[in-house]
Amino acid sequence: MSERPPEAALWDALRGALVTRALGLVAELDIARKLADGPRPVEELAARTGADAETLHRLLRALASDGIFAEEEPGVFRNTPTSELLTVDGWDDFAHLFGGPFLAAVMGLDASGEASFPRVFGDEFWSWLGAHPDERAAFDRAMAQGWRGRLERLETVAWRGDETVVDVGGGNGSLLRALLELHPEMRGIVFDLPETVRDDSSFGDRCTFVEGSFFESVPPGDVHVLSTIVHDWDDESARRILKTVRASAGERLVLLDAVIEPGNEPQGAKWLDLLMLVIARGRERTESDWRELLAAADWDAARFGAGVIEARPL
Repeated sequence: MSERPPEAALWDALRGALVTRALGLVAELDIARKLADGPRPVEELAARTGADAETLHRLLRALASDGIFAEEEPGVFRNTPTSELLTVDGWDDFAHLFGGPFLAAVMGLDASGEASFPRVFGDEFWSWLGAHPDERAAFDRAMAQGWRGRLERLETVAWRGDETVVDVGGGNGSLLRALLELHPEMRGIVFDLPETVRDDSSFGDRCTFVEGSFFESVPPGDVHVLSTIVHDWDDESARRILKTVRASAGERLVLLDAVIEPGNEPQGAKWLDLLMLVIARGRERTESDWRELLAAADWDAARFGAGVIEARPL
């Protein structure tokens, strides 16, 4: 297979913001779910959503050129396997966030090393979420997306089977509840901010939700899990979080977070690293970065692999 012409690669990179915004708009209009039963004329979709029919046609036509939706006949669109993802597991919430608040913050990105989100929105990201319940709910649903893949990563851990597991920043608890289903003797605590959107009735008798801030204290347990939490924060803040967890440490710490690989190979974490910078001066990290960060918080990095970092108290 021949390599793509440089001009094509550069053009696709340049138009990326347009793709992101178009996806955010059609996700907010819930177009993918409206196509779940089959193809629909764009005029019908526009009438059901209040969108301008011509604009909606142009949005869908552009996305269809990338395999996101398909124009089956002139003015009639259907889902594709890619657009169907917008109907499940919070992908539509991701599209809204990336095509809305995240994109607006990215437009403020500069080379200062400072997060642009507070400058664009007039508030720190986490405070802004707390003040906008709909956005907080969308964020929590988006963060629950991909829990099956994270569960597979957790299953590479050598569990004893009867641990009390504390999911620090565990959101709506979907990941920990799924882990408990696989280990009937295990008990769990989901620890997160009080405004986290969740269904307490779904937790059962082996799992509880505890409100609080991981900058202050976390509940004790045998194993503490942080799933895509530490990358949200700069090194100083990340050390504070890890030291707080260390104060309540049991046997070990399990991190589900990316490790940036050396070289020029494509890796989503290299782009996610920029988004973390934009939102709150967070960052993705190399293995050496992780080892240094963990040691500074009195953790010994014991294992890297399969998207999992395990550490034990020093």
